[in-house]
Amino acid sequence: MSTISQYLTEDHEHCDALFAEAENAVARGDWTTAASGFRRFEDDTLRHFEREEEILFPTFESRTGMTGGPTFVMRQEHGQMREVLAAMSGALERHDSGAYLGQSETLLMLMRQHNLKEEQILYPMCDRALADQADALVDRMEKPRP
Repeated sequence: MSTISQYLTEDHEHCDALFAEAENAVARGDWTTAASGFRRFEDDTLRHFEREEEILFPTFESRTGMTGGPTFVMRQEHGQMREVLAAMSGALERHDSGAYLGQSETLLMLMRQHNLKEEQILYPMCDRALADQADALVDRMEKPRP
């Protein structure tokens, strides 16, 4: 049995490692490695957002009735991070390390604050509210995209 917190925190850690690999490749000027690394990071990060927005958040909101609280804030922050990811992608295409690394600093700050709120507040709330559904929810989140 995996808790929701455990599963999604491990996913954060996975995405963080991919982020660092891509950033290091950009800093070295290794654009081929940077491009493939960034795409993996971006794909996995967007998949993480989808897991939350399409599976976890609606289930939590349905169970608790809270639609204007933490899930609303997390969705807004996902939107901000999507914008930064798009800017990073553009910088990567232009081989503009200064722009990429500047945007990556912004994204790192956003991700750290966001992940902290999820891991210390939202995920434990989900663990409590959805304990009877945790295994099924993790299974649904784990399924590959269609």
